[in-house]
Amino acid sequence: MKSKSLKLFNLGAAPWKYMLLAVILAFSNVVPAHADDHEEAPTEEAAAEEAGPVDDYLELLEAQGEYAPAYDFFTTSMLWTVIAAALVFLMHLGFATLESGLCQKKNTVNILFKNVFIISIGVLTYAFFGFNTHYPGDFNGWFSWGGMIGDLNADGGATWGYGGLGLAMTGFGDFIFQAMFAATGATIVSGAVAERVKLSSFMVFALLFVGVAYPVAGSWHWGGGILAELGFKDFAGSTVVHAFGGFGALACVMVLGPRRGKYTENGIKPIPAHNFPLAAIGVFLLMFGWYGFNGGSVLSAEPGVLGLVFTTTTLAACAGALGAMFTSWFALKKPDLSMALNGILAGLVGITANADVVSVGSAIIIGAIAGVIVVFAITWLDKSKIDDPVGAISVHGICGIWGTLACAIFADFDFMVQLQGALLVSAFAFIFAYVVFSILKAVMGVRVSEEEEDRGLDITEHGQEAYTN
Repeated sequence: MKSKSLKLFNLGAAPWKYMLLAVILAFSNVVPAHADDHEEAPTEEAAAEEAGPVDDYLELLEAQGEYAPAYDFFTTSMLWTVIAAALVFLMHLGFATLESGLCQKKNTVNILFKNVFIISIGVLTYAFFGFNTHYPGDFNGWFSWGGMIGDLNADGGATWGYGGLGLAMTGFGDFIFQAMFAATGATIVSGAVAERVKLSSFMVFALLFVGVAYPVAGSWHWGGGILAELGFKDFAGSTVVHAFGGFGALACVMVLGPRRGKYTENGIKPIPAHNFPLAAIGVFLLMFGWYGFNGGSVLSAEPGVLGLVFTTTTLAACAGALGAMFTSWFALKKPDLSMALNGILAGLVGITANADVVSVGSAIIIGAIAGVIVVFAITWLDKSKIDDPVGAISVHGICGIWGTLACAIFADFDFMVQLQGALLVSAFAFIFAYVVFSILKAVMGVRVSEEEEDRGLDITEHGQEAYTN
């Protein structure tokens, strides 16, 4: 093969010379012009003044001024934002697999169906009125009601005109990232009420909880409302997302009551999980998605902050796992896998409020304490006959408050402001959920019959089984 190639290149020497000459002449019409442009490039000040807030990427590059690197940063940040949104979307698969794995197999289809509904209704309601309620602009700090999103591509979506370099994304990029958050609150509730809630009632509740309550609570902090005015710190939502969902779940569980046979005259009867591998997959999917949850909340690709957030998030999750492992081993006299899995989530929830401002050492302590808290919280709620099959109230509600208070303990934020903010959002979620769920109980009923619960919701609610064997 080598000799044949050489022979080919030796054929027709004269034509090759002409071809080479033609190539040189062709480039001679392009390269000098480009070179002249480079030599005559304006100074940064002149280029910035001449270019102005231009929309076109090539214009920005040709300007050779401050706009070109700014646009590069904007483009990178926008790319990271949509990747982060995709990671947060993946968390909903994590919730679905975790919940179904920790519950009985006869309710698997029901749990998966609820999770499909929650993400679907969450995104749509957020588009119809949630986003503009969440970020209302000028309002009284307490309540605003927004309409449907319009064209969010300011300046054609090609510049940083939507939010400036402090919010380096387009309007649609901002929407899709925030929309992935919106459904999380109802997903938390889904796990806590699993195995006995009536599907139709839960769907109505999820619509109102995600579509109405969450945007209002979120506007208090991220929309420039009363909590923002007080200086409340909640980076990615330990309170606004997780405690909100956790205390909403507590209210629903109190109205709904425990599963049949859970609490007997002889004490607590464990209802074992049907698929621990599925539950473990769910937790690791959630941890993976959390990099988008916390990392995307930087709202740009700023290297220093992004690297710190990824690091503190990881350290807190690992410390939470170990904290829960050894605490459950000591307190329960056995190394409990479900506690270890919830320990990872507890560490993640704990760091969510403060991931961008604490040191690596503080992140480890925050995560480890969250892991200890979640074990005692789960066992205490169980002794109080608050039946939460997946530990959602403890993981998201109680550890969410812990993470919010940790902002004051490990960073320079006012403790009373943090406490007030955590209590306000948690109380609002609890009261809203309790009232709505109580009304649904009176009007529609919120619990399936004893026979339906015993047979399983897969058959009685859906006429389907997750497993054929």
